[in-house]
Amino acid sequence: HGAAHDPGTHGAAQHGEPAPLVRDPGFARYFAYMGLFTAAMLGLVLANNLLATYMFWEGVGLGSYLLIGFWYRKPEAAAAAKKAFVTTRFGDFGFLIGILYLWWQAGTLEFTRLAELSESGGISTTALTIGALLIFMGAVGKSAQFPLHVWLPDAMEGPTPVSALIHAATMVAAGVYLVARAFPIFEHAPAAMLVVAFIGGFTAIFAASMALVATDIKRVMAFSTVSQLGYMMLGLGAGAIGAGMFHLFTHAFFKALLFLTAGSVIFILHRAGAHDPDDKDPLDPPRAQDIRYMGGMWRRTPITAITMTIAALSLAGIPPLSGFWSKDEVLLATYERATHGGGAIYWVLLLFALVTVLMTAFYMFRVVFLTFAGEYRGPANPEFIRESPLTMTIPLLLLAVPSILAGLWGAPQLGNGFGQLLEGSEFHAGEMNVGLAGVATVLAVLGIGLAWAMYYARSVSPEALAARFRPIYSTLLHRFWIDELYMWLIDKLIIGVSFGLAWFDQHVVDGAVNGVARGVGVGGDLTRGIQTGRIPGYALAVFGGLALIALWTVGSVVIRGRV
Repeated sequence: HGAAHDPGTHGAAQHGEPAPLVRDPGFARYFAYMGLFTAAMLGLVLANNLLATYMFWEGVGLGSYLLIGFWYRKPEAAAAAKKAFVTTRFGDFGFLIGILYLWWQAGTLEFTRLAELSESGGISTTALTIGALLIFMGAVGKSAQFPLHVWLPDAMEGPTPVSALIHAATMVAAGVYLVARAFPIFEHAPAAMLVVAFIGGFTAIFAASMALVATDIKRVMAFSTVSQLGYMMLGLGAGAIGAGMFHLFTHAFFKALLFLTAGSVIFILHRAGAHDPDDKDPLDPPRAQDIRYMGGMWRRTPITAITMTIAALSLAGIPPLSGFWSKDEVLLATYERATHGGGAIYWVLLLFALVTVLMTAFYMFRVVFLTFAGEYRGPANPEFIRESPLTMTIPLLLLAVPSILAGLWGAPQLGNGFGQLLEGSEFHAGEMNVGLAGVATVLAVLGIGLAWAMYYARSVSPEALAARFRPIYSTLLHRFWIDELYMWLIDKLIIGVSFGLAWFDQHVVDGAVNGVARGVGVGGDLTRGIQTGRIPGYALAVFGGLALIALWTVGSVVIRGRV
């Protein structure tokens, strides 16, 4: 994929030949970073206490920074890497405070010991709630949950296999894994569980809404990841660790497949010479990534088209693909929580989750139809659009298999082996709620139908809808202006703080230093009059001093005599 992004490879196809592909000069560096990133994630998973977890957690953050900014000469990539690193710092600060707080309260950081203390009441509910919420701050940053979600869509600037790894099995999975690993703490802190569920449910629908209008193929996938991570958090917040982790497990396969198929599409179009015109809007994605400039590719790229469709069906939750089983578990967990004393908030979250099912199916098949159906609409030479090499299509086919079958491992009808593995022999396979699964499936099919009507059959005009609902469309396109809001707040905050610090430095720090100097100067001026250089003056001073000493001595003798 590195070659596909090399600016020097564009545009040759317009002269009648496919663009040559040049090996990326950072090839060895890429695998060094990848090794560091993977090792940090493995360490994170294997850590048995919060301190070791935090160390590897920061290693994962460093690895993502290096990989997102892999093409560091490209300003967008360097900016995206900094944005990811700084945004996750906010969450990591909370995580670190949470570790220190739990050490203060419990005297241990081992997960097993913390679980025992939580069970036995060795830590108060208030302390558990504070500790859990601080730990969750770290998870919000790493798993790109609202309001720290802003870094993930920009993380697309890295190589596509990096995107696949970050979104499937590493960086963003770390936050969900952390909440699951510290689940005994959360379980005994109902207020923290409610916060986890609400942030997850809201993020799911919030990110899905932005994916409805995104035009960069990789950015749609990024919003999709944020949304699915919200589902996982919702499952965990509803008290179903099995559902949350099962969705993380199945999601890894079809999300990696979606990113690699997107990478295959970008590679194919670069090779065919999809170059950017000089008058391209700088806010628009590159032509080779813009789904508005694709189309008709399924005839020439059947493997990429079929595997992306399989992954999209799995993400949409169409049975019997893997995404259906895990998403259904999350929906069921939320429903169970709502019906068993969870309160009205869980009914609202269930509604959010069901609406997100509809939106997910719509935006994924919007990508599928715009990319592969109809006629090609882009700048590349259609004659040179052909399937990616075997080195790229074989991984797609391999990932398509678990995207179809992985969910069966956790299917209730087959004994839910995943749940038993996670929760031990005491786990009882739950019954499937056919009604809820049916509603979710109908919504997914409806979403696909809407995408078909708008982007394949063209019976509904997307442009007319966008014009009619311009304020909503513009808000979604600008991601609710949250990036701009953060920039405004940071500018105001930093400028305000810097002025305050400048005043303090000028008047207090410099004032103290200059005040000492002025004091010494005044003292010097006062004592300068004594140093006249005249002997009679000095003699007078000596005799005066002696007279004072004599008076002092006589006075003290007289006083003692009276006593």
